[in-house]
Order: sequence, then C-alpha cells, then structure tokens
Amino acid sequence: MFDIGVTKLAIVGGIALIVIGPEKLPGLAKTLGTLLGRARRYVADVKEEVNRSIDLEELRKMKDTMETAAQAVETSIQTSADEVQKTWSAATYSGQEAVSLPYYSVHQLPKKRWRTKISATPNWYKARSGTRTKALSGAARVARFRPPKVNP
Repeated sequence: MFDIGVTKLAIVGGIALIVIGPEKLPGLAKTLGTLLGRARRYVADVKEEVNRSIDLEELRKMKDTMETAAQAVETSIQTSADEVQKTWSAATYSGQEAVSLPYYSVHQLPKKRWRTKISATPNWYKARSGTRTKALSGAARVARFRPPKVNP
C-alpha cells in the first residue's frame, strides 16, 4: 500500500520540525499517538465484533442441526412406540394371549422395626471401630458382663 521507509519518515519529521516548531512538536506527537491508538482499538473492536457475529452464526447453524436431529429422534421413538401400542392392543383384542409380566407390588410397606436404632453409620465401620450396634438396658448390660458363677 504505502511504501514508507526510514528516509521518508526522517524527511517528514524534518519538515514538521521546521513548520510546527520545536516547542509544539512533542505535544503534536503525543496527540497523534493517542489518535493512532484510538484508531487501532476501534479497528480491533470492529474485528472482534465481526468474529463474534460469525461465531454466533455458526452456533445458530449448529443449534438448528441439533434441533432437527432431536426432532428426527423424537419422531422415530414416537412411531416405534405407536407400533408397540398397536401390536399390544391387537394382541389383546384379537383373543390372543398377551405377554404376561411378573407381578410386582407397586408399593410395599416398610417393616416396622421401631425398637432398633438405625443410623447412617454403616455396620462394617461400627464393627471395625468397636462401636455398639445395639442399645442395651442397664440390667442387660450388668447381666452380660457379670462373672460366671462358680459351682462348689
């Protein structure tokens, strides 16, 4: 584009020194530097915005392809579910024996063990650390640790 070398910059600097003068030249250089920095930042912001819009467009395309794929999977699952429903209803209404499934109760009531103390600590940890797992009354504890009777 522009072929600017060191000699051309020196010539422009010499002419600027003569025309503007040595007192105002540093202020002019500072102003030109700030304007050049602003221009570079503006160009960088524009490039970043363009790249962001391109990435956003790619993401939109990817989103559209994912949505179409999900729609296709949903329709295939729906058609297979409809086919299973039709075969199930055809087998039931035609007098054929339907496939029997094992009987499982929907809800089983929990066993009521209100005397046992249930905690979140696992039993293997209690056994390893020596923690008591059963609550004993005072009389039961005395009976357990009483020395055996000696017969004379």
